[in-house]
Amino acid sequence: MKITSKTTIGEIAANDFRTAAIFTKYNIDFCCKGHRTIEEVCRKRDIQEAVLIEKLEEAKTQAANQSFDYKSWPLDLLTDYIIKTHHRYIKEKTPILLEYLHKLCNVHGENFPELFEIFKIFKASSLDLEEHMEKEERVLFPFIIQMKRAQSKGFSLETTPFGSIENQVIMMKEEHNLEGQRFRKIAALTNNYIPHTEACNTFKAAFAMLEDFEINLHKHIHMENNILFPKAIMLEKNFEQVP
Repeated sequence: MKITSKTTIGEIAANDFRTAAIFTKYNIDFCCKGHRTIEEVCRKRDIQEAVLIEKLEEAKTQAANQSFDYKSWPLDLLTDYIIKTHHRYIKEKTPILLEYLHKLCNVHGENFPELFEIFKIFKASSLDLEEHMEKEERVLFPFIIQMKRAQSKGFSLETTPFGSIENQVIMMKEEHNLEGQRFRKIAALTNNYIPHTEACNTFKAAFAMLEDFEINLHKHIHMENNILFPKAIMLEKNFEQVP
């Protein structure tokens, strides 16, 4: 894939996720705002297009410990991977982070009042993510798998209570955008997850876990917004074209 000024950042990250590190370095949101082109983000952030494209091309050629071609995966494998990797991560890390942040508020809240806001935002995020993942696992993902199986067996597609899959995708993307906004606030409140010089181990662990949580969430949203959802919408449209 040749990167040009008109290529969207979502397409670039979808084609090779190693480029995500470059977008992160330049503070470019490649998941929730993946529809923007290289030209648009460079103009907005005063970045030289040639420099950014060069960095992205370098990232694509670098060896990676784990680099999968997610775009080539079938839909049922993608949904299974997202559930077992990213949904499971959120479910496992959330209670630990809530415990750490609650402890920090109790112990250090008087000297660092921003901890209360961080805890408030993350708790709201955790509750919404729990509901969000349940909708995906109970409604959207099963329908995507149903479409894949129907295609494989040559069956017609059954009607759904939510109409077109695009209706569900629009809602999921709106919720993704909200989480992106929340973690931008958390990053700002934590000075990009850098604890103060005399921070205790819980302080350091909580900030490091928050940063890792955001990185994982970005990849999670990217895989859905830029890979899974477009493939699912295209599959549904193929059914609509069958007489």
